[in-house]
Order: sequence, then structure tokens, then C-alpha cells
Amino acid sequence: MSHVVIIGNGVSGITAARHIRKKDRAVKITVISTETDYFYSRTALMYIYMGHMTLENTQPYEAHFWEENRIELKRGYVNAIDYDSKSIKLEGGDSLDYDSLVLAVGSKSNKFGWKGQDLPGVQGLYNYQDLELLEENSKGAKRAVIIGGGLIGIELAEMLLSRGIQVSIFIREERFWNGVLPDEESDLITRHIHEHGIDLRKNIELDEIIAGPDGRVQKVRTKAGEEIECQIVGLTAGVSPNVDFLKGSRLELDRGILVNQYLETNIPDVYAVGDCAQFREPVEGRSSLEQVWYTGKIMGETVASTITGKKLKYNPGHWFNSAKFLDIEYQTYGWVFSKLREGEADFYWEHEDGKMCMHFVYEAESRKFLGMNTFGIRLRHHAFDAWLKQSSTIDSIMEHLKDANFDPEFYSQYEDVIVDKFNKDTGASVVLKARSWDRIIKMVKG
Repeated sequence: MSHVVIIGNGVSGITAARHIRKKDRAVKITVISTETDYFYSRTALMYIYMGHMTLENTQPYEAHFWEENRIELKRGYVNAIDYDSKSIKLEGGDSLDYDSLVLAVGSKSNKFGWKGQDLPGVQGLYNYQDLELLEENSKGAKRAVIIGGGLIGIELAEMLLSRGIQVSIFIREERFWNGVLPDEESDLITRHIHEHGIDLRKNIELDEIIAGPDGRVQKVRTKAGEEIECQIVGLTAGVSPNVDFLKGSRLELDRGILVNQYLETNIPDVYAVGDCAQFREPVEGRSSLEQVWYTGKIMGETVASTITGKKLKYNPGHWFNSAKFLDIEYQTYGWVFSKLREGEADFYWEHEDGKMCMHFVYEAESRKFLGMNTFGIRLRHHAFDAWLKQSSTIDSIMEHLKDANFDPEFYSQYEDVIVDKFNKDTGASVVLKARSWDRIIKMVKG
């Protein structure tokens, strides 16, 4: 009987296990992880800390699911992999053999060699162990300094604020998350951050994290020489593939584990998926590292098909992402870069309350829709995915914008004012059409 071993129980590894089992009832499947006994939703870590959920609430499958589907879950740390004999050695002396190996080992928080970065009280926020550490570090804490903005930095800030801990965020840039967001969205979110009492400091670089008499972090010093007392330092300046334990073997690595479009490594029967996988030749327009939830899920499904005999290329479709900045929801579809590229034009609308906006990007000459950002307005994924697939024009999208409203019975509608501003700003003469369930159903069905 063939044996598939998966190292890592995040969304990529567990999706691979589930889909392998769907396609092959006979194969033996073992999932190895050091993090938790069962798969959980990593994006829900903040809600556990804030008291809205328990760890069990974040686990999509009951304990009996694993036994019924004959997916063996093994808690352990991998010490070494022998690719020639196809064997894995675990800490403590256990070992197991494999026929196919899937490396789904995820990411780790970035550290950039700051003095004091390993002091007690200094940490990232990526896995459940980080959450447990944050619980300990929060005891008696009055102030925290977060190094780096972005989604993880804002999540950590919101978590700490819920415990009454004062938060400062250091970013090196002139604007918040400005490597990703255009100036307009960055300014909107910056205002929102300040409104929540967060001390956001721009153009600041960390120089040193300084310990107190007890050996724990006591303060940080900036490159400009300013010192700020704190009891927690959060390192949220991005993540990088968790591949250090794989170095020194014939497995080819760069920043991550190098794979082709089938998620195959340079070693036969060894695959990599999720945050740790780095494409030698990325899908056109995409990054070589795809480190978001939905791409990890697609990678898991893709590798399951290949392992069970139907070789399949990774095809993530059109880019999208969603998140939450404090109490403002964020969605993005297609490509909206921080600065317009050659030949691109854009249209930006912002509500007068400064907490909602939509930003569309399109080809100036052909008017082909390229992408959009929205803050504070929930939209239908199927609508924008369909419009991207159909190479719709910006004018057509404006004409049918009501079809993208997620739920007009519960969400205010702003399509009239958006289209009116679009016509005034661009000289177009779009006439907004009524919402159509026939069109919506057609988009959902693809």
C-alpha cells in the first residue's frame, strides 16, 4: 500500500490530505505537525486571544473526521529527511517511510538581525505557539511596539488594544502599507488607525531592542536615537518560508522550496505546497511565492490530483484577497498596484465619512478592467471574477455595479453616487442598470 506523508497541518497540507483521500480510498496518509493536534483556521488566532472563539471553534473538522477518513495525525518534529531511502526521522527517535512526500511547512516571522530580537517579550504572530507566547507576554504589559505594518501588524495591534495595552507601530515608509496600497487607500487606513488610538510612526527604523534588569525587553531604540519603553515587541515585518531545517540536503532551495508548475521539487516524489513553495517559473503576472490562504488551498488540491495519477498544473485564477483593518473590511480583485503602470488609468471614489472607498484600475486605451480595491463595502467575489475572465470594460462594470453588491437588503447601496462620480471624472455616460438575479446566477455558475 502506497504511503503519502505530509509535513505540516495548515490549509495546504490538510487540503492535500483530504483530496488525496477523496481520489484514493486505499492509500495510507500521515500528516506530521508540531503545532497542534488538529488543523485549525490560522486566520482566527486573533479571535481566540480576544475571547470571541476557542481553539476548538476554529477547527473545521470534528475529531472523528480524521479516523473516519483514515488520515493519521502525528505530533512530532522532523529532524531529518533521507530522500534516497525515502525515510523521515523524528525528534525522539521515531522514523517512518514514505512513497510520496508533501512539504507544507509554512512560514515564519521575519527577523532582520536586530540586536535584542531574541529577548523574552519579543515575538511574531504566525502560529498557535505564537498565540500562547503572546498570552504570557501580555501579563502585566502596559505598552507594545510593533515593527512593521501590513495585515499581521494591524491584527496584532487590535489584539493588544483589546487587553488595554497601548500600541505603537513603526513603519519605514512614508505611508502605511504603501508598497501594496495606492496613496488614497493608504491614507484612509492611516486615519482609521489613528482613530483607534494607535500610535503609528512613519519613516522610523528600529535600531535595537533593549533588555531590562530581568532580562526581558524593556525598551526599543530607533535609528534616530529615540527610546520607547515597552514590555512587548511584535515583529510583523512580513514572513518567509520555514525552510531552515531543510538546508544542507540536495533539495533545491532559494527563499523557499523550488517547484515547477506541478509543485514538484527537484527530487522525485517530493512536492511542496503553500507558503514554503517557490515557483521556478511563476504563473504570468503572479509572484514566485504565493502566501495567502486561498492559493495554499488550491496548491493542496493540485498536488493531490498529481499524486493520485492525474497530473495537474497549478492554476490560481485571478488574484484576490480579503482582510480586515480593525473594523473596516478590505477586498481586492485583479491587479491594483501602489502606483499606476504605463497605459493604466484609474477611478477612485470615497464616501464622505472617510471609511468606505472603491478604487478601479483599467487600461486607458481599451478601457479593459484590470482590478479594484474596496474598503468598507462588501462585494460579490463571483462578480469580479467573472468580469476579469470576460475581459469586461470599466464602463460595463459600472453599468452592472449593482450586481456586485453582496447583500443590498442589509448593506447600504452607493452605486448611484459612484457611477455619477465616474461619469463626471472620466467623461463617460454610463447608465446604471437595475440589479439582476439572472445575471448574478449566471456569474456564479461561471
